Amino acid sequence: MRREPGRRRDLLLGAELALVYAFLYAPILVLVALSFNDSGLPTSWGGFSTRWYGELARSEDLLAALRTSVSIALVVTAVSTAIGTLLALGLERTVRSTVLDTVLFLPAVVPDIVLAIGLLSFFSIARITLGTHTVILAHVVFDMVFVAAIVRARLGYFDRSIEEAAQDLGAGRVATFFRVTVPVLLPGILAGALIAFTLSFDEFIIAFFTAGPTVITFPIRIYSMIRFGVTPVVNAVATLILGLSIALVLLALRLARREARRAVEG
Repeated sequence: MRREPGRRRDLLLGAELALVYAFLYAPILVLVALSFNDSGLPTSWGGFSTRWYGELARSEDLLAALRTSVSIALVVTAVSTAIGTLLALGLERTVRSTVLDTVLFLPAVVPDIVLAIGLLSFFSIARITLGTHTVILAHVVFDMVFVAAIVRARLGYFDRSIEEAAQDLGAGRVATFFRVTVPVLLPGILAGALIAFTLSFDEFIIAFFTAGPTVITFPIRIYSMIRFGVTPVVNAVATLILGLSIALVLLALRLARREARRAVEG
């Protein structure tokens, strides 16, 4: 009899959890299903078909926007990963300051619309012509924050005695950094890079404000399509972006967990 209230509580919590997950993911599952709808109408099912993915492959505008977003995301990932890693090392080992931590992570908590307006105002005051370079700079501003946070978390498991051992054996600071520090932090760096790529590729608001009239990223192109009515091609695009984002995030989590297990076992 004593176990009955506990079982009821577990069932209630399980039901609440199921409702929450259904509320979060049911619309996404519907979107994915409609991307394979032959009918082309969101209200009626016309049979399974991949025709809309073929339409997507034949759309030059979408493919051009996709190439633009991928190229921007790759550059942003490289720059933000390098800067974010150095920031994490500096804040963890050189300067410990609550004020600096707050300033660093401020772009991550400021609403995107506020950050976008601020960046647009800065580029206007500095007389910088909007284009691909301004989108890259804008994305680096908030991407490097996430990289720094991930790498800094990895530094919490870092044993600095191995760096001291390398220097005792004759390695200089530069050699120690590239041959000891970077390999140990590499899983965290890769995880941060994957997150940075995903954030840059999916970002819309900041790119919309800082791209200018000549640069059209993938999310901007999708927004322009939605303004004139949702088509199944948009569902296909959203499904592909969803799959790419999930794959990158899962890969980042796998790298982080594998390194955590190594740290515990070591």
